[in-house]
Amino acid sequence: MSSVLIVEDDLDIRDLTVFRLEQAGHDVRTAGDGMEALTELEANRPDIVILDWMMPGLSGPEVCRRLREMPGMEGVVVLMLTSKAQEGDVEEGFRAGADDYMVKPFSPRELAVRVEALLSRARP
Repeated sequence: MSSVLIVEDDLDIRDLTVFRLEQAGHDVRTAGDGMEALTELEANRPDIVILDWMMPGLSGPEVCRRLREMPGMEGVVVLMLTSKAQEGDVEEGFRAGADDYMVKPFSPRELAVRVEALLSRARP
């Protein structure tokens, strides 16, 4: 079972992703904004972070940059899940340290498959 942190301020999307990933057998925790995400990351190291872009306080790319600088977070996978779909947005997400990028609206089934693929590549 893998540990997942979902960082999403939209409650409906958060609930949908939690449900789908718990159904796939993952241990899921959540954060509603960037600052809460950083607090959760300091307390518990996840295997993967599913990160929204537009949130109150810190943006998803800023959270990703900070995560990449945190000691002990090497190997944590980041999937940006956002409605920002422009080419420049995708580039910025990857420059911030994201491992994958998925645009909303999204298929919950595809999300679960991508999470599994990312985790399988990250495992030693």
